[in-house]
Order: sequence, then structure tokens, then C-alpha cells
Amino acid sequence: IQGAVLILLSIIVPVIVFLPGKEVKAISPWHAVNRQRTHLDHSSFFNKKFKDAHEVTRTCLKCHKNAAKDLMKTAHWKWERTEKYPGHGAIKIGKKNLVNNFCIGIQGNEASCTSCHAGYGWKNKNFDFKKEDNVDCLVCHDWTGTYIKGKSGYPKKGVNLLKVAKSVGYPKRENCGICHIYGGGGMGVKHGDLDQTLVNPSPDVDVHMGRANLLCIDCHKTKNHNITGKSYSVSVSHKNGIGCTNCHVSVPHRDRRINLHLKSLACQTCHIPVFAKKSATKTHWDWSQAGMPGRINNPQTYLKKKGSFVYQKEIIPEYYWFNLTVKRYLLGDKINSNGVTHINYPNGTIHDSNAKIWPYKVHRATQPYDLIHRYILQPVTSGKDGYWKNFNWYKALAKGAKLTGMKFSGKYGFVKTDMHWPL
Repeated sequence: IQGAVLILLSIIVPVIVFLPGKEVKAISPWHAVNRQRTHLDHSSFFNKKFKDAHEVTRTCLKCHKNAAKDLMKTAHWKWERTEKYPGHGAIKIGKKNLVNNFCIGIQGNEASCTSCHAGYGWKNKNFDFKKEDNVDCLVCHDWTGTYIKGKSGYPKKGVNLLKVAKSVGYPKRENCGICHIYGGGGMGVKHGDLDQTLVNPSPDVDVHMGRANLLCIDCHKTKNHNITGKSYSVSVSHKNGIGCTNCHVSVPHRDRRINLHLKSLACQTCHIPVFAKKSATKTHWDWSQAGMPGRINNPQTYLKKKGSFVYQKEIIPEYYWFNLTVKRYLLGDKINSNGVTHINYPNGTIHDSNAKIWPYKVHRATQPYDLIHRYILQPVTSGKDGYWKNFNWYKALAKGAKLTGMKFSGKYGFVKTDMHWPL
């Protein structure tokens, strides 16, 4: 609560910042926020029933001629971006080709995973990323709350496309949350600081949304459909990222003793003392337990097709030095033979002038790897011959290895991994 009050003071009123030997009048963070947002009523623009979702997009593009072209340049569309990674040069990485330690990977599983893609029809590697009417305008702009996507990103049966198209406006929290809150197969699976309570939070959950009434896009500013922000689950650098100082001054406190800590502490370290405040988040996932007959299915503890889980709430973060870059596990990298294999370990030390102490959710898992080649394998889980169909790890891993260009020795085991999610 004290942290929330400190943030609130700097949100609502300009403050006097005290530095050693001088005073500086700070600029109110409201200078960076869109205080009034207009919305054009689109209800009169659509008068007849749409035959399919692609037709909705074609209709939108008659007026918004560059919208699809702009979106197609972004990571929200490509699910990858080019980033410089030491030892590898400039590489293309993202959801499209990386492994993780929750659902493991999308290659061969596209039809299931792309229910959260901002497009229609991505069911395998042959998806046409250049076809403009494959873009899904509605998922980010629906105001009815009835628009639900299913396999390959198509609207689920029963969605009234005309009703949704008539409702469109700027993205609200619900639009962002439908994918980012429920990513990984359920609420709170990936992020420890994103859950359904953020749609209408109380101030003690999120002071920016709960008291200042901000939207996601107030911080994640967007130009030409490029949404700023960074997920270190699929990136290695801070390129296109955002931070507290996009709105707040870099020395915001009245107490100089607190300001002296700012070279070593991220804002979040003090202002997020606990996470998963109202809803539990997943902290452990053991794939080696999947497929066991006779166990009772419970989404919070065990599912036959996914294994066993641990969910927790009101968690004190773990803390790491972080310079806004990570060491990323890439397909083909060897596992750590002596302990846990890190998927995205934060770079930084106390001696790194660019590093600060950050709070983290750490998600720990046990997942399949090749016993001979000693690297993580990405299985095919959904669809025909997927693990969820026949509960056969050999077939699922062999098919996944073929699709990802990996060699499979035929022998597999399970390795402990972790992923670090900065809060």
C-alpha cells in the first residue's frame, strides 16, 4: 500500500525532487498520458452480414488502407523479430522458433497456439504472412466482449461478426488481456503480474489502472500498429521496450536517501513487494508426470495431457541483477548437465553499471530432452499424432524434431529448467 501511495503521489501532482544540494521541480507524469480519447462510432458503416472473418478485414481496409501493411511489420504479426545476440550476430527469434518451459513450442502446434495470433488461418508453416485479409482487426478492437478466437485464429462458431464490427474502437484492457492474461493455456500460466483482475482492478492491485484509470495502451504506446513493450520470454534485448521513466522522472522521491538507491534498484523492486495478489499464478510445471492413468484431472494441480502443476498467490518475488538483456536458450544448445538449464537468464552483476536489482517470477519446469544429443526437444502436442492424442512421447518428440530440424536419437529423458519473468 505504501508503494501504491508513492506512485499515486507522483501520478496526480507535480512533486519537488530533492537532490543533494539542490531542488528540482518535477514534471507531472500526466504529460505523457492521453487524458482524452475519442472513439468513432462505426455502427452505421456495416449493414450486411459478413460471410467470413476475412471479409470483415477487407471491409476495414477500404478506409484504413495501411493498417494491415503496418501490422505485418510488427512482432505481434510475425511472432519474431531480428535481434543482435552475442555469439550469434543478428538472428530472428520469437514465439515462432523458440522453446519455453510451459507449452514448450509452437512448431507443429500452430493451430492450437495461434488462437492468440492477430490473424486468421495460421495452421502450419505454410501460412501466408503477406496476405492482408489474413489480419484480424477485431481481436484488438472489439467492444462487445463476445469475440472469441479458436483454432488457427478464426472466430469461434457463433460469433456475430456484424455485431462485433459495428462495435469497434480503440483497444481496451479486455482486448489486450484476452491473449496476454490467458497465454500459455490459462490465466496466470506465464505472467505473475497479469490476470483477470487487471480488467477492473482495485488500487491495491494496480494503482495506474485501479485509481488513475489508465489503459494498457497508455504505457504501451502504439504508432502504425507497432505496440511498444518487451517480453523477455521471447527476446534478448530492450529494443522497443518501455519503462517507468517514460512517464515518471528518473529521481521522483522527496527523500534523497531513497533516490540514492535508484542506481541499484529498479522501481519495481520496491513498488511490487508481492505479485499474484488476487489470483494464483503457475510456478511449477512437470511434464514428466503427464499421461499417468488413474490420476484425477484438476487444472490447478494435474492434467493428464500436461502433467502436474503448482499454483501460488501473494508471492514475494525473487531478485536478480538485470541490465535489460538476457542469455537465451536456443534450439540445439546443450543442457546444463550439472543442474537447472536456464531458458532466459537475466544478464547483469553488481559490477555492471547498466544493471539494477529487479523482482522476478521464476517459472520452474521439468521437460523432455534428448539423452544422447543432450538438448531440449520440442514435441508436437496437439493435432494428429500429437502427444495429447496418443500419449506417446516417442512419436511426439520424433515428429517435433523433424519439424524443428533437430536430430532425435530415439532416447529421451526429462530435464529441470527455469524461466525468469521480470515484474
